[in-house]
This record gives sequence, C-alpha cells and structure tokens, in this order.
Amino acid sequence: MIVHTADPLNAETSRAALAEHDLTPADRFYVRNHGSVPDTDPAAWTLRIDGLVEQPLTLSLDDLRGLQRREVAATLQCAGNRRSGLLEVRDIPGEEPWGPGATGTATWGGVALADVLALARPTGTATHVGLVGADVSEEAEPPQEFGGSIRLEKALRDEVLLAYEMNGELLPPVHGAPVRVVVPGYIGARSVKWLHHVEVRDRPWEGFFQDVVYRLLQPEQEPGPGVGTPLGEVALNAEILVPDHDARVTAGPVAVRGYAFAGGERHVARVDVSADGGKTWVEADLDEDLGRWAWRLWSTEMHLERGDHEIVVRAWDSAAASQPEHPGPLWNPKGYVNNAWGRVTLHVA
Repeated sequence: MIVHTADPLNAETSRAALAEHDLTPADRFYVRNHGSVPDTDPAAWTLRIDGLVEQPLTLSLDDLRGLQRREVAATLQCAGNRRSGLLEVRDIPGEEPWGPGATGTATWGGVALADVLALARPTGTATHVGLVGADVSEEAEPPQEFGGSIRLEKALRDEVLLAYEMNGELLPPVHGAPVRVVVPGYIGARSVKWLHHVEVRDRPWEGFFQDVVYRLLQPEQEPGPGVGTPLGEVALNAEILVPDHDARVTAGPVAVRGYAFAGGERHVARVDVSADGGKTWVEADLDEDLGRWAWRLWSTEMHLERGDHEIVVRAWDSAAASQPEHPGPLWNPKGYVNNAWGRVTLHVA
C-alpha cells in the first residue's frame, strides 16, 4: 500500500497490486479516512433510524443479521482518485496526491438499506437519507462525525447495502466494521463507514462533508456551505496499471493491463488503448463481467519498438460517452473527478 497519511490513515493500492485481482483483497483495498478509526464493539453496536419515519428504530447487529442477506459486487472509488494528474496542471493545497489506486472492487454482504427503511416507514415528505458514521473529524470546526446523504429513491434500491461482510469475510475495522454503507455507482464518500445513525430527511444532510467538502467547485471558487455542485455518481474512468509509469521494458510484445469503471447506472462498453499517444487505437479485451456495479479489468498486448512510448487508455460507456483527452480543463480546487485519458510512459530497450 502507498500510505499518504498515517493518522488519519489514507492509503492507496499500488498499480501492480490492483491489477492482480478482479476482486480486491481487503488488505489491498484503498483506505480514505477523515478521522481516526473508531473503536467499536460489535456486541454493543446499535443503529438508530429516525427522522421522517412513522416508526423510529434502534437495531442491533443481530437484528440486522436476522433480515434477508444480500450481496453485491461493487467498485468503490474516492472522489479524489487520480488527483495526481490534476496536480500536474496546478497546485491543490491540503489535498492528498492520490494516484490511480484510490479505488477497488469487492463483494459486499449485508442487508438492503431499503429493508431497514421499510421497517421504519418513511413519511410522504421524505426525499433524502442521511448516513452518519462514528469517526470524528477535526477537519470540521467544531469537530463532527463523518456523514453524507443520498436521495431516498437511491436508498430504496436493492443494491444499496448495510454491509457487514467484505469478500465473504467479516468487514475489517479499517473498512468500517461492524457495519458500513455501500452505495454502488457513487463516490466512496457516500459509502459511510462505522455507520450508527440513519436519518430520513426532506433535504440533503447538512453536515460539513456533504455541504462543504465533497462538492465540485469552479476553478476560482472557495469552499463554503452550499458552494459548488454536490458529488454523487462516479464519472466514467479508465487507467493503466501494468506496466507502471516510467517502466523500462524489452522491445517486442508487451502486456498492458488496467481497469475501467462507468459509475452511475452505466456499464463499460469498450476500452481502447494506444501506443502512440492517441494517434491510433486498438480495442482491449475485457475480463469477466462481475455485474453492473463493478469495474472491468482489461488487457491487451502491444508490440513496441525501441524508444519511448506514451501508452494511453480511454473507455466508452453504454451511453456512448468517453473520457476527456486532457486533465487541464478538469482542474478544480479540491482535485475531484479527474477522468482524463490514462497515460503512462514506457522506456523500451
């Protein structure tokens, strides 16, 4: 793992490690925190569901396990994934220099948030669901628990889970145990870890991380309450994982591998790879389809002559959309949503 900060722990997966598995092992899955990992006792853990509901509830972990178990393969991705490409355009003070490893895919097991909400019975005025974790962040003044919200219509989808398992094992503490939210297709910040409170609302959650932090700003805007556009669905993205940037390889056939993820309600339709900076393209082979909420790993073989080569990747989604060529126009003060073409330079001898 590439550790950017130790406390709070923020670490991403190396390119090579990410390329090894369709399902990312828990110990190689990226970690994005805004506070220290809370010490939560599963036996004492409870989940409070209140707000605009007819029947407020407090559930234990055993109560959750008594509901129908569901499973979904889903990719999670930090909103700042690939921020390092935007840092090459212009400085972004105070933000972690994430490369392409702030993403990963796992099989999540748990119960549908919709099933829990059905027990509480949201009222007719409900439009949003607030999700609050037990981790306290000093980034907010005064410090507050991390949280966010999603629209009720998304919360009622079967794929949105309250997960207590990851890849068939108990959810590790660093990934949100005993229970985290998994919101497939959305930025990782909406998949709140160490969940302890669900509040049904008639407006988005108004905490610091929903109202100030995870918002897309214009280049000259300053962060502030309600400034910019709140982030939700993940943008189409693709990146090269193997070979690594600046790698030295032998002339001849070179295996190239990476990931592509469409986000939202879309799926990856095609991945193109170029060995000449985007002048000509070949279509890559896609790995196994893990389902509509998961990435597609891809691979191809390129025959490279001696010299330096810029390898480029772009994905197309089911809406016939592709990625922007350059990161320059994407620069923003928080360094979010860099989905420009993925690029690595190879030195071929």
